[in-house]
Amino acid sequence: MAVDTEQLRNQADLLRRGLADLRNEDAELASILDAEVARQHRTLSLASSSCAAGPRSLAASASALVNVTVQGIPGRRHYSGCENVDLVESLAIRRARELFAAQYAGVQSHSASNANYQVLTALAEPGDTILGMALEQGGHLAHGRVEAFTEANYKAVRYGTTSQGEIDYAEVRQLAMAHRPRIIICGATAHSRVVDFQRFRAIADEAGAIVLADISHIAGLVATGRHPSPIDAAHVTITCTHRQLAGPRGGLILSGRDADTKVPGLRSSFRRVLEQAVSPGMQGAPAVNMIAAKAAALGHAMSPQFDAYMGRVRDAADEMASAFMARDYEVVGGGTENHSILLRLRGGITGAIAESALETCGIIVNKLRARGETRSSFVGNGLCIGSGSVAQRGIDPQGCRQVVDLVCRILDKVTPLGEQRYQLDSVLQEQFRLEVEALCLRYPIADYRDS
Repeated sequence: MAVDTEQLRNQADLLRRGLADLRNEDAELASILDAEVARQHRTLSLASSSCAAGPRSLAASASALVNVTVQGIPGRRHYSGCENVDLVESLAIRRARELFAAQYAGVQSHSASNANYQVLTALAEPGDTILGMALEQGGHLAHGRVEAFTEANYKAVRYGTTSQGEIDYAEVRQLAMAHRPRIIICGATAHSRVVDFQRFRAIADEAGAIVLADISHIAGLVATGRHPSPIDAAHVTITCTHRQLAGPRGGLILSGRDADTKVPGLRSSFRRVLEQAVSPGMQGAPAVNMIAAKAAALGHAMSPQFDAYMGRVRDAADEMASAFMARDYEVVGGGTENHSILLRLRGGITGAIAESALETCGIIVNKLRARGETRSSFVGNGLCIGSGSVAQRGIDPQGCRQVVDLVCRILDKVTPLGEQRYQLDSVLQEQFRLEVEALCLRYPIADYRDS
């Protein structure tokens, strides 16, 4: 298809006009948006879920597709005027299937949590048992937290990890055989080991359960072959499109060899019930501009540049884990096999204190409850540190060691006064902040697509 330069020029003019109008006619909002851009550039995010969306995804999400209201799927819409929308969604579907070697891909879910709930409503009845990872051992609240949709609608049973930080597969099997869950969920927010999806499937087959894999935190590693894929091991796989895929906030629902098999106890295939669960089941009109942004991210995820980026993600995680252990910090499991480093804190410093103190110095981290912690998730005894943003900034091994040195020196100067209160000298705080800003200036947030 020939490129219509006039249309491209009009789209670019529209984006420029929007920015100009914001500054001229809504200075309050524009100043907040500008402040957030400045904050992201001068602070160092070590949050395990952190990743900057690429410019192509940002442009696509701001496209004129936002003006189109649609329902249904390509070729079966409830509205007219969808010829280009159908092309965009079909492109996103094709790219998702190709990237993950899936037979089925749904790209309409507004988020990974939405995708989780849509899959559960498609495959389970209220009151059914689901088996997922305990939140305090690295699981996700969408997989069985008391306050979440899952706990309100299903009987949630939870498995944990071993002292080495690995999923306790013996416990998974024991619980599966004892409770006979409808669905077994394998997925986590704070887990640093490779997930054995084939083992989950074997347990599920023995217990008569369905496997749902959530790879939101490791999707890029899966896509580039740096972590085993669940696509053909699990009946259904979901992921978000931000985090490692560096796209917009949104979700994907995927299925491999089971896509066209009948769901146990139902008359329809996985493909059909998943499709209906999203629309009209739990979601009305999709955000078509965000589907375009997903297509942009998925397209880049198939490139050599993205593969190199994922290589840096793994290298940086290993480098930082080794540096923390060299400073006598306990890294749960003795290292990492993905992008996450699970750090157990010491000296009476809680996760809440470490998270707050580091933020005042310009470093963003996630607190967590490392194995054995009984206090609230708002307190915690550890940190979950990720290498995604470090890799995006192109921070080299020496820089990774400097990052760890900064974190350790800051924590060494913190005096805990309770579970959430602490002291950190304001002069030192400013000195640390300047060091962080200097590091961020040396390794700016780059368009890694051109690396």
